[in-house]
Amino acid sequence: MDKQTFAYAPAPESRSVVDIAPSYGLFIDGEFTDAADGKVFKTVSPSTEEVLAEVAQAGTEDVDRAVKAARRAFEKWSALPGAERAKYLFRIARIIQERSRELAVLETLDNGKPIRETRDADLPLVAAHFFYYAGWADKLDHAGYGANPRPLGVAGQVIPWNFPLLMLAWKIAPALATGNTVVLKPAETTPLSALFFADICRQAGLPKGVVNILPGYGETGAALVEHPGVDKVAFTGSTGVGKAIARQIAGTGKKATLELGGKGANIVFDDAPIDQAVEGIVSGIFFNQGQVCCAGSRLLVQESVQDEVLDSLKRRLSTLRMGDPLDKNTDIGAINSAEQLARITALAETGEAEGAERWSAPCELPSSGYWFAPTLFTNVTQAHTVARDEIFGPVLSVLTFRTPDEAVAKANNSQYGLSAGIWTEKGSRILAVAGKLRAGVVWANTFNKFDPTSPFGGYKESGFGREGGRHGLEAYLDV
Repeated sequence: MDKQTFAYAPAPESRSVVDIAPSYGLFIDGEFTDAADGKVFKTVSPSTEEVLAEVAQAGTEDVDRAVKAARRAFEKWSALPGAERAKYLFRIARIIQERSRELAVLETLDNGKPIRETRDADLPLVAAHFFYYAGWADKLDHAGYGANPRPLGVAGQVIPWNFPLLMLAWKIAPALATGNTVVLKPAETTPLSALFFADICRQAGLPKGVVNILPGYGETGAALVEHPGVDKVAFTGSTGVGKAIARQIAGTGKKATLELGGKGANIVFDDAPIDQAVEGIVSGIFFNQGQVCCAGSRLLVQESVQDEVLDSLKRRLSTLRMGDPLDKNTDIGAINSAEQLARITALAETGEAEGAERWSAPCELPSSGYWFAPTLFTNVTQAHTVARDEIFGPVLSVLTFRTPDEAVAKANNSQYGLSAGIWTEKGSRILAVAGKLRAGVVWANTFNKFDPTSPFGGYKESGFGREGGRHGLEAYLDV
C-alpha cells in the first residue's frame, strides 16, 4: 500500500459562535460613536475576501476627543488603590476566558490565521497577560522601581495586525495595572477584536474613558502619537514607522517603547535532536504564516547535518495543511492582506533573481483570498536580500556554518536583534552561545514560546523597551 497521509474530513469551527455587526463605531469615553467626519472603511476576511464589517475611521478630532476622555478618567483611575484596579483586570481576564471561543473565531476571520493558533495560543495568552498584570497592580512598591512609583498619564498605543488581540493585551494590561489610561489604535486590517474588547471593558464595568479604541489608518496613529495630551507612546510594528515615531516625539518628553522588525536566527548544531529541531524550525517560521516579528526566518545549520536537516524539513513541509483557517486541521492560513502578499511575493522573487535556490512544498492554493505557499531558500549568502530584509511571510532562508563562533557571527550580522533559537543537546553550549547573541529573546531547543512573566523586546533596529514581566511595568511608571 502507498504511504500516504490520512485524508482528514473538514472540521470547520462554527461561524455562528460570533455575531459580527454590519458596522462598528469608535469607542470613546465608554460609548460607541461615529467618526466626527463620518468616514468609514471596510474590514475583509483574508481567506475569502468577503467584507466582514464597516468600521468608523478615526480622524484628528476623534483622537483629541479620546485623549481628553482618557485624561479626565486618569484622575480617578490612578487614585484607585492597586487592589481595586486589579479587580477590573481580573474581571476582564475572566470574561476573555468565557468568551474565548467567540474571540478566537473572530480573530481567525479578521486576520486569516488558523483557528488552532487563535484558540490554543493567542487567546490563552491574552487572558494570562491580564491575570498576570492584575497580580502586579497592588505590588508596584515591590517591583524594584522605588517606593510609590507613579503612573505616567495617558498612553497612546498603536498595535499591528499579526496578533491583534494579544498585542492589545501586551499594551493595555500593564498600562491599566500601573494606573494609566489608554487610547489604542488597532491595525486597519484587523480592528474587530479590539472593538469586541471595548465591549468586554463595558461588560467588566471599567470606568468610562479608561480604555478608548480608535480604528483607523496610519494618519490616525500619527495624530495619536503627536497629540500633546499623550504622555507615553507604545508601538509595535515596522522599523520604518518606529523610526518616524522616534523622530516625531524627540524632545517632547514623551516616554516610548518601540517593538519593531526582526530577522531571527535559528541555529541548529550537529548534536541537535533533528526531529525536534525540525518541529521548532517549522513553528519558528510558519506559525502565523511567518507574520511574526520574532520569527526564526534565518536558519543557520551546521554544515555536517545540513542535508539531513533539509531532507527532514522538506518532508515535514509536505505534510502541512493549507486552507480554510476556520478548519481545525489547518496548519497554514491566509496572508493578512493583498498588500502584504505583494510584499512577500516581491521579496521571494528578489531572492530567486539574486541566485538563491527556491523550494516550495507542492500544494494547491485556494482560488479566493491571499495565499502564499511555505517556501525555503537554500544557497543563501549573508549578502542576499532574503537573508537581510524582514519578509514577514512563510519564507525561510537557509545558511550554513562550521564553528560556534561562525554561527554567532552570522546570527549577529543583522540590523535586527529581536529573537534567536539554539538547538543542541549541550547545556554548556546553549549558555555560551546565548550569552554572545545580540537578541532580546533567545530560545533553547524550542521557539516562539511566550509567557506573560517573561520580558520581550529587541536590540538595534528591533527597538527598545521591554513588554511582559516585571520589566514591562517600567514603561508605564515614572521611575
